[in-house]
Amino acid sequence: MIFEKVKEICERAKAASPAVASSKGNERNAFLSSFARLLVENTEELLLANGKDIESAAAAGISTAMLDRLRLTDKRIVSLSEGITALIGLSDPLGGGEVFTRPNGMEIKKIKVPLGVCGVIFEARPNVAADIAALCIKSGNAAVLRGGRECINTNLTIEALAKKALAEAGLPGDAVCLIPFTEREGANALMQMRGLVDVLIPRGGKGLIKSVTENSSVPVIETGAGNCHIYVHSDADFDLALSVIRNAKVSRPSVCNAIETVLVNGDVAADFLPRLKEIFDCDGVEIRGCEKTREIIECTPATEDDWEREYNDLICAVKVVACENCAVSHINRYGTGHSEAIITESRRSAELFCTMVDAACVYVNASTRFTDGGQFGFGAEVGISTQKLHARGPMGLSALTTDKYIISGNGQIRE
Repeated sequence: MIFEKVKEICERAKAASPAVASSKGNERNAFLSSFARLLVENTEELLLANGKDIESAAAAGISTAMLDRLRLTDKRIVSLSEGITALIGLSDPLGGGEVFTRPNGMEIKKIKVPLGVCGVIFEARPNVAADIAALCIKSGNAAVLRGGRECINTNLTIEALAKKALAEAGLPGDAVCLIPFTEREGANALMQMRGLVDVLIPRGGKGLIKSVTENSSVPVIETGAGNCHIYVHSDADFDLALSVIRNAKVSRPSVCNAIETVLVNGDVAADFLPRLKEIFDCDGVEIRGCEKTREIIECTPATEDDWEREYNDLICAVKVVACENCAVSHINRYGTGHSEAIITESRRSAELFCTMVDAACVYVNASTRFTDGGQFGFGAEVGISTQKLHARGPMGLSALTTDKYIISGNGQIRE
């Protein structure tokens, strides 16, 4: 029953897709303008729906950090609206392209076109529904969204506002569809909609991403769980390092660009770690340290599992490493290819680290929290891709397009 209903939703999105793909840039921008306005105008309705989700999630025992990820506020709604408005000022990602002429006189034009119908499976992040709807329509795609049960009421409200904005812009309402089934069968059905859904993008934890990549018959763009690291080099500025680490761990521990592990060069560990512990103690961050770390500061012993975990909480693994190569080896073994950082005053060390670390985003003396479509100037993001084909890093409008070749001739035939 759920499979058939999901199929019907995807069929409606597929039928709406050509109208969006052939729409003018000003029509798609009109949707964005209406959508951004409606989100703010309906703040009370959104907060009421979100309050129901928060109440249910809290009763289910979801952690404080994950509740923060789920929560909407007046400020967050305004920020969401501003991000969508920012997309209006960005260039139309469709059309354009280079033109070249072959010796036989044929003219070949390479243009950008939408992917078609983009399916997105995500967890307790209601802002994702609005971001994806905006990015998909701006890039000429239709969107099929399947959020987690934790944010179903908020997502349904956002879907209704998106459909209203589509109608105001003269675009088909089925260009944005939400799958209202939060049972696993709803996600499993979406994974099998090859031919109706052109690409599937999972946004969530390691378990969700693994399930989608292993079970989907629809082509998948793998977005990243974020097991992110900061390496404190032997010549790091301690004050800068502590400020960056605190921001990267504490500002929003539940998001994928927060750090989960701090690596500290052994030459400075005795001086640096007590200062790190002092700051983490003030912020309520639990440290799980390696044997050398525990020789310097009091903390919980780290296990092998701690190097692999994305905590999404006020917990941080800490390891003392002998050298830069050791830090890189640890990151490339346990990291998820998302965001990594080095704190150093050495240009040579920074360049080596950036070259050797295998990740979508590598930072020098800055917080990993900047890995975000809005912060990169993309307006918003579909997700942070940690794979290497088609798209990598924060996925903006261009990541939702592909190439088409238009060939014009005057009777040429191939010998």
